[in-house]
Amino acid sequence: MEPDESINVLGDPLSPCSVDPITGFFRDGHCNTCDADHGSHTVCAIMTAEFLAYSKYVGNDLSTPSPEFRFAGLQPGDQWCLCAARFMQAADEGCAPRVRLASTHLRALEVVPLDVLKAHAQDMI
Repeated sequence: MEPDESINVLGDPLSPCSVDPITGFFRDGHCNTCDADHGSHTVCAIMTAEFLAYSKYVGNDLSTPSPEFRFAGLQPGDQWCLCAARFMQAADEGCAPRVRLASTHLRALEVVPLDVLKAHAQDMI
Protein backbone atom coordinates (compact mmCIF):
# COMPACT_ATOMS: atom_id res chain seq x y z
CA MET A 1 0.00 0.00 0.00
CA GLU A 2 1.41 3.29 -1.07
CA PRO A 3 -0.07 6.45 0.51
CA ASP A 4 -1.63 9.15 -1.64
CA GLU A 5 0.28 12.40 -1.97
CA SER A 6 0.48 14.10 1.44
CA ILE A 7 -1.46 17.30 0.72
CA ASN A 8 -3.82 19.02 3.15
CA VAL A 9 -7.21 20.61 2.46
CA LEU A 10 -5.52 23.99 1.96
CA GLY A 11 -3.29 22.62 -0.82
CA ASP A 12 -0.13 22.67 1.31
CA PRO A 13 2.07 19.78 2.51
CA LEU A 14 0.26 17.70 5.14
CA SER A 15 1.40 18.52 8.69
CA PRO A 16 1.59 15.84 11.39
CA CYS A 17 -1.56 15.19 13.41
CA SER A 18 -0.25 13.23 16.43
CA VAL A 19 2.54 10.89 17.43
CA ASP A 20 1.33 10.62 21.07
CA PRO A 21 -0.98 8.87 20.64
CA ILE A 22 0.29 7.66 17.29
CA THR A 23 -2.45 8.06 14.72
CA GLY A 24 -3.25 7.63 11.05
CA PHE A 25 -4.22 4.77 8.79
CA PHE A 26 -0.50 4.06 8.34
CA ARG A 27 0.26 4.82 12.03
CA ASP A 28 2.75 7.41 10.85
CA GLY A 29 1.36 10.37 12.83
CA HIS A 30 -0.22 11.87 9.70
CA CYS A 31 -3.74 11.58 8.28
CA ASN A 32 -2.35 9.97 5.14
CA THR A 33 -4.66 7.75 3.15
CA CYS A 34 -4.87 5.40 0.18
CA ASP A 35 -7.55 3.44 -1.66
CA ALA A 36 -7.35 0.67 0.99
CA ASP A 37 -8.38 3.16 3.70
CA HIS A 38 -12.11 2.50 3.37
CA GLY A 39 -12.87 4.65 6.43
CA SER A 40 -10.99 7.66 5.02
CA HIS A 41 -9.08 8.43 8.25
CA THR A 42 -8.31 11.89 6.93
CA VAL A 43 -9.64 14.48 9.40
CA CYS A 44 -7.20 15.56 12.12
CA ALA A 45 -9.59 16.07 15.03
CA ILE A 46 -8.97 17.33 18.54
CA MET A 47 -10.94 15.09 20.88
CA THR A 48 -13.53 16.50 23.28
CA ALA A 49 -15.44 14.71 26.03
CA GLU A 50 -18.65 15.42 24.11
CA PHE A 51 -17.35 13.92 20.87
CA LEU A 52 -15.85 10.86 22.61
CA ALA A 53 -19.21 10.19 24.31
CA TYR A 54 -21.02 10.64 20.99
CA SER A 55 -18.63 8.33 19.16
CA LYS A 56 -19.10 5.66 21.82
CA TYR A 57 -22.88 6.08 21.61
CA VAL A 58 -22.88 5.51 17.84
CA GLY A 59 -20.71 2.40 18.16
CA ASN A 60 -17.09 3.53 17.88
CA ASP A 61 -15.62 3.61 21.38
CA LEU A 62 -12.40 5.61 21.09
CA SER A 63 -11.97 6.23 24.82
CA THR A 64 -11.70 2.68 26.19
CA PRO A 65 -8.18 1.22 26.15
CA SER A 66 -7.58 -1.87 23.99
CA PRO A 67 -4.15 -3.15 25.09
CA GLU A 68 -4.31 -6.02 22.59
CA PHE A 69 -4.08 -3.37 19.85
CA ARG A 70 -1.60 -1.22 21.79
CA PHE A 71 -4.33 1.44 22.07
CA ALA A 72 -4.46 3.39 25.34
CA GLY A 73 -7.79 5.04 24.58
CA LEU A 74 -8.25 8.70 23.69
CA GLN A 75 -8.74 11.56 26.11
CA PRO A 76 -10.05 15.09 25.56
CA GLY A 77 -7.28 17.12 23.94
CA ASP A 78 -5.76 14.17 22.07
CA GLN A 79 -5.49 14.59 18.32
CA TRP A 80 -6.61 11.71 16.10
CA CYS A 81 -7.11 10.98 12.41
CA LEU A 82 -10.85 10.58 12.37
CA CYS A 83 -12.94 8.95 9.65
CA ALA A 84 -14.33 11.70 7.46
CA ALA A 85 -17.85 10.24 7.50
CA ARG A 86 -17.87 10.07 11.32
CA PHE A 87 -16.75 13.69 11.49
CA MET A 88 -19.52 14.70 9.07
CA GLN A 89 -22.07 12.71 11.07
CA ALA A 90 -20.98 14.46 14.29
CA ALA A 91 -21.08 17.85 12.54
CA ASP A 92 -24.65 17.15 11.43
CA GLU A 93 -25.52 16.26 15.04
CA GLY A 94 -23.86 19.40 16.44
CA CYS A 95 -21.07 17.67 18.37
CA ALA A 96 -18.12 17.63 15.97
CA PRO A 97 -14.69 18.23 17.47
CA ARG A 98 -12.31 20.96 16.36
CA VAL A 99 -10.00 20.08 13.46
CA ARG A 100 -6.54 21.07 12.30
CA LEU A 101 -6.81 21.99 8.62
CA ALA A 102 -3.04 21.85 8.11
CA SER A 103 -3.16 18.20 9.21
CA THR A 104 -6.38 17.17 7.44
CA HIS A 105 -5.79 15.30 4.19
CA LEU A 106 -7.16 16.66 0.91
CA ARG A 107 -9.23 13.50 0.39
CA ALA A 108 -11.40 14.46 3.38
CA LEU A 109 -13.08 16.85 0.94
CA GLU A 110 -14.59 13.83 -0.82
CA VAL A 111 -16.87 13.52 2.24
CA VAL A 112 -16.75 16.81 4.14
CA PRO A 113 -17.20 20.21 2.47
CA LEU A 114 -14.36 22.67 3.09
CA ASP A 115 -16.74 25.22 4.65
CA VAL A 116 -17.76 22.61 7.28
CA LEU A 117 -14.12 21.89 8.08
CA LYS A 118 -13.35 25.61 8.29
CA ALA A 119 -16.29 26.13 10.66
CA HIS A 120 -14.64 23.63 13.05
CA ALA A 121 -11.02 24.65 12.43
CA GLN A 122 -8.78 25.12 15.44
CA ASP A 123 -6.10 26.65 13.26
CA MET A 124 -8.38 29.41 11.94
CA ILE A 125 -9.45 30.80 15.34
